[in-house]
Amino acid sequence: MFRKLAVATVTLLISVGISYAAETVKQTKNPVVTMETSLGNVKIELYEKEAPLSVKNFLDYTKSGFYSGTIFHRVIPSFMAQGGGFTVDRKQKPTKAPVKNEAANGLKNDRGTIAMARTAAPDSATAQFFINVVNNDMLNRPSPDGAGYTVFGKVIDGMDIVDKIVSVKTSNVNMVFQNLPETPVIIKSVKVSK
Repeated sequence: MFRKLAVATVTLLISVGISYAAETVKQTKNPVVTMETSLGNVKIELYEKEAPLSVKNFLDYTKSGFYSGTIFHRVIPSFMAQGGGFTVDRKQKPTKAPVKNEAANGLKNDRGTIAMARTAAPDSATAQFFINVVNNDMLNRPSPDGAGYTVFGKVIDGMDIVDKIVSVKTSNVNMVFQNLPETPVIIKSVKVSK
């Protein structure tokens, strides 16, 4: 009798412990988004702990459907693919207030990472982002201007699609659009998948 009770108690404790551990792991996992493009899907893990403002900003745009119908408007082999701000007819979408630069978070602009695009002003990032296709050390804080570019996530599936995006034929259209894909690479949607 005592032995059965002891085994039942241990089994219950193990079960509760496993459930608690699983719940803890579930709570600490990073959000993941799926970006559906005209060339295929890209899954991106977002680093909420390291870049809370940038991740919240990106998720707010994602959940509002902002990115649907935008394009990758600047793609450069051996550098990066930038998108998230212009429609297929090259009209800039209105954005919310910019977010503070978080490039001091220790994350590097390495191959596969996603970072906030910005102007020359460090705290000017809004909706646009870029995906690094090589290690771009010159974008890490303090380069190139003392501030660096905020990395806030990493591609976990579909890097082959990103490589395909930066390999498309491009041309320059006036001074605004340099390295613009001749056939638009469209972001059909970005959705939270976890």
